[in-house]
Amino acid sequence: MMPAFYLSRLLLDPTDRRARRELGNIYELHRTVMSGFPKELPDEERVLFRVDEDRAGRLSLLVQSQVTPHWQLPDGYLLPADPFGGPDNPAVKAVEPALSAGQILNFRLLANPTIKKTRHDEQGERRNSNRVPLVHEAQQLEWLAAKAEQSGFRVLHVDAGGGYERKGWKEKGKPPLTLYTVQFDGRLQITDAARFQWALANGIGPARAFGCGLLSLAPA
Repeated sequence: MMPAFYLSRLLLDPTDRRARRELGNIYELHRTVMSGFPKELPDEERVLFRVDEDRAGRLSLLVQSQVTPHWQLPDGYLLPADPFGGPDNPAVKAVEPALSAGQILNFRLLANPTIKKTRHDEQGERRNSNRVPLVHEAQQLEWLAAKAEQSGFRVLHVDAGGGYERKGWKEKGKPPLTLYTVQFDGRLQITDAARFQWALANGIGPARAFGCGLLSLAPA
């Protein structure tokens, strides 16, 4: 059984100026997410998050962590909680999933499918590698299959949402960080429970600090 972790769901107010700005700036959104946690975190902690939109058009900021979060956000950033018994906002719950090989689950993953390509200078000397986005669906599905094998599961069925670019500026005057993200929705089967638990806790693929890699599960 996987150790307990925490899932937070924060319903954003789309009319709030700061919330709108951060939805378009992943650096700022990352800072807001991390403001819910102590500055010093355990070495094994990996805070993962993703923004989802439900059928009613509500924007949910989902956050997964091993440390209990303490959300203190400015007035107006979140939708007000329903005084007649609607969902708490923010809502936080402890989760302790029972996972085993052979288990079939529905999943959602917002990922940054990329490959590394090595750069060389004019003299042919090797330089740092660049991540190159995979923009064709066949490449994206191949990337997902490889990550699944590494992470202790296999994909039984998947729909890949159209890829799109997300930009965020770290500092004024510096070039933006651009991520090409793809949302995968489908059904998986666990093949190795230990590796799957590690992937669930640590995220899948690059850009996990910027809203990618959170693997959400539901009964099939």
